[in-house]
Amino acid sequence: MIKVSVMYPYQEGARFDFDYYRDKHMPLLKELLGAACLKYSVEKGLAGGTPGTPPTYLGQCHVYCESVETFGAAFAEHAAVLNGDIPNYTDLVPVIQISEVLAEV
Repeated sequence: MIKVSVMYPYQEGARFDFDYYRDKHMPLLKELLGAACLKYSVEKGLAGGTPGTPPTYLGQCHVYCESVETFGAAFAEHAAVLNGDIPNYTDLVPVIQISEVLAEV
């Protein structure tokens, strides 16, 4: 299994509509990716590693899929729609990482 992490780096004054992201964008992603998206999570950064510091990432989502190929095929078909929706919730540019899930407890 793989995890696609989409992370939005913290930037002072950045716009991020968590309600839209959680209630509209991510359900849209799940609908468009269909069975390729096994599950997803949405996270809101609270603080950095030191108390009182800003989070490294303001917002994140993690999308779980069977394989890179499964994700790639499903995402490619809908990339324009999903990427086109980004301005509806943020002015940040995401950082994306694909990881192999080695353990999940």
